Amino acid sequence: MSQPDLAPQDPESSATDAEGGAPHHRTIKTFVMRAGRTTEGQARALAELGPRFVLPFAKAPLDYTATFGRTAPVVLEIGFGMGDATAKIAQTLPDTDFIGCEVHEPGVGALLKHIGDMGLSNLRILRHDAVEVLEHMIPPASLAGVHVFFPDPWHKKRHNKRRLIQAPLVAHLTSRLAPGGYLHCATDWEPYAQQMLEVLSAEPGLVNTAEGYAEKPAYRPLTKFENRGLRLGHGVWDLVFRKRD
Repeated sequence: MSQPDLAPQDPESSATDAEGGAPHHRTIKTFVMRAGRTTEGQARALAELGPRFVLPFAKAPLDYTATFGRTAPVVLEIGFGMGDATAKIAQTLPDTDFIGCEVHEPGVGALLKHIGDMGLSNLRILRHDAVEVLEHMIPPASLAGVHVFFPDPWHKKRHNKRRLIQAPLVAHLTSRLAPGGYLHCATDWEPYAQQMLEVLSAEPGLVNTAEGYAEKPAYRPLTKFENRGLRLGHGVWDLVFRKRD
């Protein structure tokens, strides 16, 4: 899977250090813009399908029933990269509705192309900072699940503070989960997996569904990115936590 484009910026680049602060304080963004070329097919998908499937950011809670035209469980994905796994999961789980947050235009265009090619109706996109989406558009205790797959690991120790999975954001995500809702993270970088396990285990509103790392849930497909890593002998770690009732 392509690396998602939501990765925390260095707090030192902000006028106010947000490290350890509440995630809804707009001192940093949860992404850095990546360079990338939008293909002709992606551009066509943006023009033709964007008006229907890309939701405008608004400082108002989403009405899920109005958005999808039905009442169903809703899962939020943060940083879907090029959208291959997102589309496959939406196809596999047609009775669940999905909202994907991604700021990278080629990725948004690629997922829109998947939506058109696969005839998906249970998927919408928000091309906006996920922290602001959580703060303003996702009602408390409303999500059936949250997916964060292969976020940027920020390998260097001095950059670890830029990692997406940090205690303030996890607390914010937990507040948006319905009781029994799940948070599913996956990474192919073991030090980040260890940090994820520590952070998620420390969140009082969550409980681990496994003794440590979880088996890969059947709904999460193996992507080209992941298969390549496995062929090279890299491990992949899934973590699945549920919100306490």
